[in-house]
Amino acid sequence: MLYFRNDYGSGAHPAVLEALCATNDVLTPGYGTDPYCHQAAETVRTLCQSPQAAVHFLAGGTQVNKTAIYAFLRPYEAAISAGSGHICVHEAGAVEQDGHKIIALPSHDGKLTPGMLRAAMAGPLNEHTVLPRLAYISNTTELGTVYSGEELRNLGACCRELGLYLYCDGARLGSAMDAGGSCFPDYAAACDAFTIGGTKNGLLFGEALVIVNPALQPGFRNCMKQQGAMLAKGRLLGVQFQTVLQDGLYLRLASHANAQAGRLAAGLAELGIPLLAPAESNQVFPILPDAAVERLRKSAAFEVERKMDGGHTCIRFVTAWHTTPEDVDALLALLKGTGA
Repeated sequence: MLYFRNDYGSGAHPAVLEALCATNDVLTPGYGTDPYCHQAAETVRTLCQSPQAAVHFLAGGTQVNKTAIYAFLRPYEAAISAGSGHICVHEAGAVEQDGHKIIALPSHDGKLTPGMLRAAMAGPLNEHTVLPRLAYISNTTELGTVYSGEELRNLGACCRELGLYLYCDGARLGSAMDAGGSCFPDYAAACDAFTIGGTKNGLLFGEALVIVNPALQPGFRNCMKQQGAMLAKGRLLGVQFQTVLQDGLYLRLASHANAQAGRLAAGLAELGIPLLAPAESNQVFPILPDAAVERLRKSAAFEVERKMDGGHTCIRFVTAWHTTPEDVDALLALLKGTGA
């Protein structure tokens, strides 16, 4: 089977496994207070050019989103998100479970814009209403689209104008930076907090949360403990992040995934297969006849995005650090003759 279902289906990059093995017999304190986590956190601060940032390592994406929003918001405050945002449709109501409403805004490309935020804040807002306090964005988005550095700066300025926190879910941050021309300092400058995703870019597991805004930093480890997000063997996260961040491996892995998605998108265009959204990163959303989708299931692993009108279905292909050019060529060979 050709595997294009997701970018976390494999274990970890060999360099990560080697680092874990090399440090396996070292005895350390627990809960992220070890030298490996301290070193990785300092590397993150250096890369982000944000010496005052607090850096925490958590196991997974839903866990870090839930814990961050729980910690940052008062009970009567809400998060604004594109309707396709991960916290809206992929996290089983994890944010709402803690009592925070998500204000979901329609978005054709998975992005929020300053205009959308201003409209959401137009009111009336008072003691009788839930108060929007945080703008949640994903980069890359759930449709594979990408915020550029300029878009981030504009959103950050708008959020400061409106009194909103800007929080970026960076589960695929490496892909977003490679595709959109942004860099770590762009996120530190624009966002109050953001995550650096490892699970989908070469780690066994792990997300790094960078809290830039000093007002949001106190008490966060207490919230981690309350939310079951404090890993006793926290050093496993520090070792992995230091391995991929110290010499640029993180971005090289993401660049490879994007390059293979670009090859796939170009091949789909040659075959006359339309896409749901522009293929800007490592997610590609072709629209195929239903019969073609069923035939493809026999030879390739992928996700179904949504049913379209007229006997067509949109599916999702995801490339990863381990996707080879041969994988892409084989998939395109299977797709010949399946266009609209």
